[in-house]
Amino acid sequence: MTEPLFRSDAYIAEASATVAAHTAEGGIVLDRSIFYPTGGGQPGDSGYIVWPGGSMQIATTVKGSSAAIVLVPAAPQSLPPVGLVVEQRLDWPRRHRLMRMHTALHLLSVVIPLTVSGGAVGETRSRLDFDMPLAPENPDMLEARLNHMIDDDLLVSETWITDAELAANPCLVKTMSAPPPRGADRVRLVQIGTGANMVDLQPCGGTHVARTGEIGRLRLGKIEKKGRQNRRVYLHLDE
Repeated sequence: MTEPLFRSDAYIAEASATVAAHTAEGGIVLDRSIFYPTGGGQPGDSGYIVWPGGSMQIATTVKGSSAAIVLVPAAPQSLPPVGLVVEQRLDWPRRHRLMRMHTALHLLSVVIPLTVSGGAVGETRSRLDFDMPLAPENPDMLEARLNHMIDDDLLVSETWITDAELAANPCLVKTMSAPPPRGADRVRLVQIGTGANMVDLQPCGGTHVARTGEIGRLRLGKIEKKGRQNRRVYLHLDE
């Protein structure tokens, strides 16, 4: 099992860790990780690990067995031995863009309050697929609402509920393609806004910015028909 440091603080860009295991595929497992593994539509993190006399570029990060987080080297090479202390160095600019975009997709699910059937987080362009028979009549209004919530600089926070509480409140689950994990008797909820200004609350295991103002300007992109009941909506960081 790997301790997910990104869960308690998504802004940790460097941290030490101990090599816990190697995988048969040539990956490396640390006892604690600042690298987020691919999941929920968000790509795995990249970066480096370094140790005295050596270094390794990490191309991506994936989930392993028994709650392990596996760092995937960019190229085959000798792995640091089990028990060695290494330094993790995240590709922070990339991670931060993914955090901004992931939070932005939560806002998109607010302005389009329909069931989400799929999605993908990218660095500057992301998408959600909605159960949407008809295209929105006024995309410009949706874009304006998105940027208004960014201008409001809403707090992004988390809370936890039990599996039973989630089962009693199924309306919290917006994304049918990536249901929240169950069985650990607690589910993480990401909340945007507080009190009367709360705009969103939904299960999510990804990394997010601390406030919506950190996202920057958003631009609504193409809206593509992907079936009789499905439309894909693209969202861009307008930088």
